[in-house]
Amino acid sequence: MESAHYFSTSPAGPFTRKPLTVELAGETRRLQTSTGIFSPDGIDKGTAVLLAEVPAPHPQGNLLDIGCGWGPIALTMALLAPGSKVYAVDVNERCVALTNENAASLGLANVVASTPREVDANLRFDTIWSNPPIRIGKEELHALLTLWLPRLADGGTAWLVVQKNLGSDSLQRWLAAELDSSFSVTRESTSKSFRILKVTKASRSPQ
Repeated sequence: MESAHYFSTSPAGPFTRKPLTVELAGETRRLQTSTGIFSPDGIDKGTAVLLAEVPAPHPQGNLLDIGCGWGPIALTMALLAPGSKVYAVDVNERCVALTNENAASLGLANVVASTPREVDANLRFDTIWSNPPIRIGKEELHALLTLWLPRLADGGTAWLVVQKNLGSDSLQRWLAAELDSSFSVTRESTSKSFRILKVTKASRSPQ
């Protein structure tokens, strides 16, 4: 993998932007990328499966992309749900900068990318999409998911794409055991060696 240290806050080497042309939300988009980030040359297979398989995000409210990279998931959410506010988080400051710059280049004022600690802890999210960074290791991955998934709003849904041979089934079982009874965890589909996991927060019963 070209970017051996893309989980670093500040990757080694110069932050040199280069052009990237990809298709997002059905149209060709001209963006920027760089070395030192995840999948710098385009949309990785897992993210492509996620974007192709999951339903459109909540049209309004707060949306979240966990581990945004250069922004393919966050930008797609913002394009599909212009009435929403999309929060994109990444520990890699280069990813944060690129996602914000790419959003600006597409005229998407509803995207804000930041490091996780900059997100208001009181925010709740109607939709979460993520290609979670499995390779950071089980302990750190579990910490990441237990930080964000409990912040689903009532009736909210998270969609995660995980490669089968990287532990998607064991992750599903762990999530089902770890999250409280207001959450349900299901395997929604399998495509090209990837699983799509769905985490749903129950709607609050009317008083």
